[in-house]
Amino acid sequence: MTSLRRRLIILLVVSILGVVGLATFVAVKVLGGPSPELTMGPLAHQIQYMVQLVPGHVPGSGDAPATISDRPAPGFEDRKHTRVLNDMLRQNGLDVSAVVSRNAGQPGMVASVALPDHRFLIVSVPDLGPPRDVWYVFAGWMALIVLGATPVSIYFTGVLVRPLEMLEAAVSKIGSDGLLATLPEKGPVEVRATAHALNELSARLRTAMESRMRVAAAGHDLRTPMTRMRLRAEFLEEDREKWLSDLDELDRIADSAIRLVREEVNQDAVEPVALDTLVRDIEVEMVSLGHAVTIDHLDHVSVKAGSLGLRRALRNLIVNAATHGKNCTVSLSGQDNRGVLTIADRGPGIPPDLLNKAFEPFFRVDPARMQFIPGAGLGLAIAKEIIERYGGSIRLENRQGGGLVQTVIFPRE
Repeated sequence: MTSLRRRLIILLVVSILGVVGLATFVAVKVLGGPSPELTMGPLAHQIQYMVQLVPGHVPGSGDAPATISDRPAPGFEDRKHTRVLNDMLRQNGLDVSAVVSRNAGQPGMVASVALPDHRFLIVSVPDLGPPRDVWYVFAGWMALIVLGATPVSIYFTGVLVRPLEMLEAAVSKIGSDGLLATLPEKGPVEVRATAHALNELSARLRTAMESRMRVAAAGHDLRTPMTRMRLRAEFLEEDREKWLSDLDELDRIADSAIRLVREEVNQDAVEPVALDTLVRDIEVEMVSLGHAVTIDHLDHVSVKAGSLGLRRALRNLIVNAATHGKNCTVSLSGQDNRGVLTIADRGPGIPPDLLNKAFEPFFRVDPARMQFIPGAGLGLAIAKEIIERYGGSIRLENRQGGGLVQTVIFPRE
């Protein structure tokens, strides 16, 4: 979190500094003073009047900001202004040469005009451009921006990362039961929203875990009385087979309940699994058990999953289709970066308003309850748990003309 905070602070400071610096640089360039032509134009007219006012005489320093000297003004030549000034003097018809120079560390410029008597007319030239130490001013301005932007960035970064800090704190307080501690829903809107979402997540997890554990506990507790009932049923003379059949059904329900919870806890090692080969093996097994299962077509698709868990999930889906739908057809196709497994049957299907409940534990459709079909209603729940664990998805749809389509989608390896 500290690293994220630091990065956000640096990003905000650099962004503010970049925007202000770019704007300041553009302003200095655009407003950096007039062009040499605008500066040298009036100066050329002034020099012309000074030289031509009285032939052979140049006004003194009391008449104009100029002096007479035996040598040109000291300093280094400003070639650009010198060229512009000489061009303007020639355009005005004055046959003299001038040199514009600057003195290091001093503002302004000086024009030295060579006179016919080998003396020089020294004229001050106002420097209307930005100061020569403009970059020092610019650096100071940027330093001031950094000093002002840093505390602002620190504050707003704290506001931005506060929900993430709350999430980090909540995760670090997960108890031995795997649940999040309840967070206080107070503070800014973002913090309250984050706390509320985490509390809702914790409540849902608690409800789901309690529900699954109750299912497992009930299944485990049923085994002892069922064992006693089975022993007593062995001594019955009437309806003995019916009692044993009912007890077998209860035993399957208890085993399925415990298996559902185990699937959430125990996970196979993830490895490449040839989905087409797995489906083919299940089809052979189902046919040998008397189920009407046929293969439409199988593309070669490899996925990352646990082999045993995936076999159990697909077997549940195919058995569900073959028993409730009388028969089923299985097909597997590779589409782009995913494998699509389709299991279709021609059974009664599921009412549309119950499709979203089909994956709930102990779900049974009413028509199926009227039939003597073994099962606890946990096959789809277990299959969905395993498929989603390995990054897949499953959906159910009723077919046109009757029946159900189970579509399983896996990312390809």
